[in-house]
Amino acid sequence: MELIHVEQKIRVFRNLHVILDSDLAAFFGVTTKALNQAVKRNFERFPEEFMFELSKREWDFLRSQLVTLEGRGNFTKYLPKVFTDYGVVMVSSILKSREAIEMNINIVKTFIHLRSKAITLKNIETTISDMEIKTNSRLLDIEYLLDYLISEKNHLDSQMVRTKIGFNK
Repeated sequence: MELIHVEQKIRVFRNLHVILDSDLAAFFGVTTKALNQAVKRNFERFPEEFMFELSKREWDFLRSQLVTLEGRGNFTKYLPKVFTDYGVVMVSSILKSREAIEMNINIVKTFIHLRSKAITLKNIETTISDMEIKTNSRLLDIEYLLDYLISEKNHLDSQMVRTKIGFNK
C-alpha cells in the first residue's frame, strides 16, 4: 500500500486527521465488523483522542462526499468510527496479523508525512508574514522620507526670493 493511497483515505473531522473504520479494516485485511469487535473488546485502549464515532451530521456529510467522489453505494446502518494516528497504532496492537503490522507502519508513516507537510506550510506562512511586516515597515520608512523631502522642498521654495528677469523702469 503506497503512502499516497493511504493519504487519500485520511479525512479531517473535528480538526483531526482520521481514517474510517471501513478503510482501516480494508488496509488490515479484516472486515469492518471484525475490526470493530476487536476495538469493542479492548475499548479502554481507545480514548476520544484515538477513536470516536462520527455524529449523524458528520456521517451524512461524508456519505454525500463518498457517493460523489468514490461511487460507494452500500452503507452501514451504524455510524462509523474513525481513528486518529494514535488509534491506528492501537488497532495494530490488538490485531496481531503480519498484514496488520505492515499496514500500521505504512499508515503511521503517512500520518507523519502529513504532519511534516503541515509544519512546512506553517513555516512558510510564518516566513511570509515576517516578510510582510518587514516590507510594511520599510514602506512606512520610505513614505516618511518622501514626506520629509517634499516638505523640505516646499520650505526651500517658499524661502527663495525670485527676482524678475528683465529691465526695470
